[in-house]
Amino acid sequence: MIAGANIATIIVTCLIGYSDRLSPADHPVLSCVGMTFPLFLLANLLFLCFWLVFKFRMIWIPILGFIISYVPINIYMPLNLKGADVPEGAIKLISYNVCEYGGNYKYEQGFEKIRDYLFEEDPDIVCLQEDVDTWRRYCFKHYEKHFAYNDTVHFVHSDLNTNGVGIHTRFPIIRRERIPYRSSSNGSVAWYLQVGKDTLLVINNHFEGTHLSLEEREAYQGIIKGEMKGDTVRKESKKLLVTLAESASRRAPQIEKVCRYIEEHRQYPILLCGDFNDTPISYSRHKMAKTLNDCFVSTGKGLGLSYNQNGFHFRIDHVFCSDDITPYNCKIDSKIDASDHYPIICWLKIGGKD
Repeated sequence: MIAGANIATIIVTCLIGYSDRLSPADHPVLSCVGMTFPLFLLANLLFLCFWLVFKFRMIWIPILGFIISYVPINIYMPLNLKGADVPEGAIKLISYNVCEYGGNYKYEQGFEKIRDYLFEEDPDIVCLQEDVDTWRRYCFKHYEKHFAYNDTVHFVHSDLNTNGVGIHTRFPIIRRERIPYRSSSNGSVAWYLQVGKDTLLVINNHFEGTHLSLEEREAYQGIIKGEMKGDTVRKESKKLLVTLAESASRRAPQIEKVCRYIEEHRQYPILLCGDFNDTPISYSRHKMAKTLNDCFVSTGKGLGLSYNQNGFHFRIDHVFCSDDITPYNCKIDSKIDASDHYPIICWLKIGGKD
């Protein structure tokens, strides 16, 4: 019976691990099950511990499970053990959702905290999401002291809602272009930068959010902590799945529009980054990874949890690049906690390896 349960767990793990192939347009609920992938990995690990203690000759079952789930495991938590030396001339990129410089409810001077962090890290390109001057601190006046070229596009700016993405860089901005798709408060912007003799296309994205209410977020925390009874868990889980499925359905055409834009501009080296609001096992990441290379999967290591609030500890911030760019040592930097996201950092060399 226990062996059967272990085998069943492995089958479900594999199905969930490859659920990122399912389009939310056709399978809205099933396309969201990737969030549960680490739970089934943990279950298989517990089976491994059980067999080690009680019946050693059966450990082949969970080990086989890890082997056949290697591809989604490596996507969820890459196993790159050693970082490569960053070559001379590589570009340092930081992508960071700054939560409107609100300080993550920890710092009254949230903007200053983030500004000082960025100045200390001294990147060549900074792509920010929610890069809006909500608190009237005149962000550009500060950024202009360190970055020669600065630009922000607001998608919406009202008393009830504000959002936009920005770029701050030492490379000249040739032009910018907003990628059109339907959204009330999110968007994607393409900036063309002059990098030496190359024109580098940088696409900064803030895709559709989860739209979970405060009550739904609290319910999710209750489920995770085991504070709910069976019937309530089923009811709240169903509500969460419906909300997440609706959000995924709105997000999918946005991803597809950006992928189409990339295909139409393949003549340029391309960097793409931003807040996907989707986990590594998702249609969003999978669709983009078929178009560009996932820098964290190819050069990062570990879980790389970039969102840090309300029990939703996932990697939802991503960096991608075209084949004519080589990424190095992509990582999530958790030492700065002035937002509900951690920044993702990557070094990239145009033209490939030396």
